[in-house]
Amino acid sequence: MSTVQAYASTLGHTRVILDGSVASGSVTRDGRFLIPSVEPGTYILSVVSHNHQFDKFRIDIPTQSSTPEVRAYAPGTPLNPPSSIKLSYPILITPRGQNAYFVPPQSFNLLGMFQNPMMLMMVFGGVMMLSMPYLLKSMDPEMVQEFKENQAKLSNFQTSLQNGDLKSSYSALMSGEEPRAVVSTVAAKQPNSAPNTPKNRGNKKRR
Repeated sequence: MSTVQAYASTLGHTRVILDGSVASGSVTRDGRFLIPSVEPGTYILSVVSHNHQFDKFRIDIPTQSSTPEVRAYAPGTPLNPPSSIKLSYPILITPRGQNAYFVPPQSFNLLGMFQNPMMLMMVFGGVMMLSMPYLLKSMDPEMVQEFKENQAKLSNFQTSLQNGDLKSSYSALMSGEEPRAVVSTVAAKQPNSAPNTPKNRGNKKRR
């Protein structure tokens, strides 16, 4: 009879299986297990436990001998050729580690909070909102007016873009450039008109 070496209080319900479901046996409170009536062949022995992790083993049961051959087995490696290193029988299985299903909550970390990119963006936005009135006071009135117009156009563009109206968003973005073009065209036409000089007034009176 082989043994699973672990504390009975933490072992819980544990089973030992061969090749997944070919044969199995339960582990008693003292850690012992027995799998009866196993046919000759090669098997992979696994320990299924809720609280612990165990290694897997290769079990070779020959036809002419009643003593099984036990070898260590790494999952994912081929069964053949078998390893030349044999383990003792009965098997003494020691848990590799204990399963951790609960993660302890982390304590408050002020430095880690400010390392978050979203938090940095919020802090930067708050600083810009608080410093914007002081920046506007130090700017020229024309620059302030142009800044407000750009902010209004950007706000209209974002609103139209959120509503899914691409045409309106493009019109809102380009709306501030059309009046300037009209003003420049009118200013270019004014020098071509005849100036109203005193000489022209005199010619009209003589007629």
